Parts: sequence; C-alpha cells; structure tokens
Amino acid sequence: MGGQVSASGNFNNLPCPMDNADWMSALCPGLWDVPLHHLSIPGSHDTMTYCLNTKSPISHEQSWLLQLLGKVLPCVTRPVVLKWSITQALNITEQLDAGVRYLDLRIAHMLQGSEKNLHFVHMVYTTALVEDIPTLRQLWAKGQQVVLSYEDEGAVSRHQELWPGIPYWWGNKVKAQELVCYLEHMKSCGRPDGLFVAGINLTENLEYVLVHPSMSLKKMTLPSLPYLCAWVREQHPGPGGRCTNIIAGDFIGADTFVGDVIRLNDKLLGC
Repeated sequence: MGGQVSASGNFNNLPCPMDNADWMSALCPGLWDVPLHHLSIPGSHDTMTYCLNTKSPISHEQSWLLQLLGKVLPCVTRPVVLKWSITQALNITEQLDAGVRYLDLRIAHMLQGSEKNLHFVHMVYTTALVEDIPTLRQLWAKGQQVVLSYEDEGAVSRHQELWPGIPYWWGNKVKAQELVCYLEHMKSCGRPDGLFVAGINLTENLEYVLVHPSMSLKKMTLPSLPYLCAWVREQHPGPGGRCTNIIAGDFIGADTFVGDVIRLNDKLLGC
C-alpha cells in the first residue's frame, strides 16, 4: 500500500451504506477457507485525501514549476491542485464501515519539521500525521488482523511483519471506456499469483485540466461511476487467469461500488 479528520463533500446528499461494516465475518462459511487473493475485496484509492485542504503544502515530489507556483501564487495554485488531488470524501473510519478492506496509504516526509513529521500525500500533504492512524500494535492488541504491504523491498527485507508490495493495475486514463480497455488487457495477460489491485480510478492529465478549468477530479469521476460499476459487476474472483481480487475506487459511498465488489464473492459459491 502505497493504509481522524472530518469528511468533506456530500455527493448530493447520497447516504453512505454502512451495512457492509462486518461483511467479511458475514461471508458464507463456504468461503472461509478461500485464500484472500481469490476473494473479491473492495478498496479505496488514495485513502487519506479526505483531509487535504488549501493550507496543505504541495509535495516536494511534484515538479519544480508546480512547487514554484505554489509559493508565488498559493491562492491560485493550491485550490486548483487541491480539486484534482481529493479522491475520497469519507474519513478512514467511514470507509471501513462502508466495507473497504484495502487502504491505499501514500506516506512522505515533509521537508520542514522533525524526522517524525510523516504525512500522507497525494500531490499535496494531508493535514493528518501518520501517527494519527492506528498502529499495527494497537490493532493486534484489540485482536484485529491487518496485512501490511510495503513497496520498498529494502524495508520488507528488514521487517518480517511487512508483506511485499501489492501490484496495482493503474490505467492512468481520463475516459472510463479507455480505463476498462486497459483493465481487460491486463486481465488477458494473466493475474498475479498473490494479492493484487485493479484500480477503477480515473486520472487527469495536464491537457484535460487546461481544457476543463472549472472541472475537478470529483466532477470528472462521478458521472463515470455507473459505467465503471457495471464493469465491476461483470468480474469474477477466484484463481483463474482473468479473475480479479482487490478492486479499488475513488469517492467511496457515492455509488454501489463497495456492495458490487463484495457481492462478486457469491460467484465463488455458484450463486
């Protein structure tokens, strides 16, 4: 991967479905012995972006031009960057209650501050520090179980409690139809052996932003969710080469996405 502040946005007052909070424990006993990488698991892309705001500085990993504009014209640059950075409105607890079980946590050290000044990041740093999120020790003390994967191979070799990075199929597409074509192509190449993620998240590019100055990632994504969820409902978990595993999306709670992913597990029972 790459896992509290109030959520922002209400998706036109759509209610967030919380009836999936315990969906894993409610699975049919016939699925209890199925490997996790053969189940269908909902995830959230860039999980922590609900706590970005205009006071959040631009990440030092962004281009020097964007960083310069952020310093010279912060009142103009930061709002534009912000509206293309936010991928979630529900906070992490609400996402978990909605049924999300894969958290995409991007962590970076802000140049200013102490060595422990670790923030979540997606183009800009979040207002939440990493230490604000429950640790593995805290979760284990409560009898909760977490699979923590990390993309840094060096860190994984030094810390046996970490799993290797989970592959993420990122289409980097503006249009939903092109994203689905990419995902179908990846399926035709065969699924990875273990856990992996198919991301149904759309991604803007500079050309799109310049041509659509009044748009945002939210405005670009929401109209495409019914089409993307229709693709989700056609998927099948399991060991087959074209099977899916974790499916991650943006703006959890704005559509039927989480429930659609969970119900795919019924196909393993022949339902």
